[in-house]
Amino acid sequence: MKLDRPVTGGPCWTELGTTDIEGAKRFYAAVFGWRPETDPRQEAGGYTVAHLGDAAVAALSPLYQEAQPVAWNVSFAVEDADAAAQQVRAAGGTVLLGPMDVFDVGVLTVAADPTGAVFQLWQARAFPGAGLFNAPGSLGWVELMTREPRQAEAFYTAVFGWTVHSSERYTQWGIAGDDFGGMTTMDEKFPPEVPPHWLPYFAVADVDTTAADAVGAGGDVLMPPTSVPDGPRLAVLRDPQGAMFGVYLTRDAH
Repeated sequence: MKLDRPVTGGPCWTELGTTDIEGAKRFYAAVFGWRPETDPRQEAGGYTVAHLGDAAVAALSPLYQEAQPVAWNVSFAVEDADAAAQQVRAAGGTVLLGPMDVFDVGVLTVAADPTGAVFQLWQARAFPGAGLFNAPGSLGWVELMTREPRQAEAFYTAVFGWTVHSSERYTQWGIAGDDFGGMTTMDEKFPPEVPPHWLPYFAVADVDTTAADAVGAGGDVLMPPTSVPDGPRLAVLRDPQGAMFGVYLTRDAH
């Protein structure tokens, strides 16, 4: 993506909700080389921040509700959590949780768009979000998978003011034209039980090697390494607990 730091309206963080924090630590360390640090406070519930060097790049979190699926979640930066929650409701979305204070680091809101895709809003205080983007092992793209693309486009442009670049093949989201993600329409290839969702893509130096490493660490390949016409080489993988994520070849690797 063209963003290299958290900006208002753009993706600022991604976190995995999982049933097995220790297993996730091992898997993602093997795949991305992440160094996990678990918050020792009991009230943090095992929340773990993954690092590359000194930069925080993602989090591994326990599930907080019984109905919460094992999945990666994408957070978007907002300046005012309360105002953003009102915008979500006004545009036809649903606020599922919050806004709620997270220690002194920020204010979290969990929401769903009108098509059913869940996402998070983050009002930063001490923690602005990821300290690294677009480099191998860090977040580099976010993609909305939905069955109602027109409804989704109307919602997100109303809430965040995103710019939209559409072609026959793909729709891209941006902040003032700086693209950071896209939207794919879920067709008959997607099983009906798969809900609309946001999918994070992590940059890697070699897609094929990363896919093989994921399998070696107990994961699966859902979409094998593929070169997109006029686009990157990418793959969609699944960790041992069932969470899906994408990887793509970063230009910075060459």
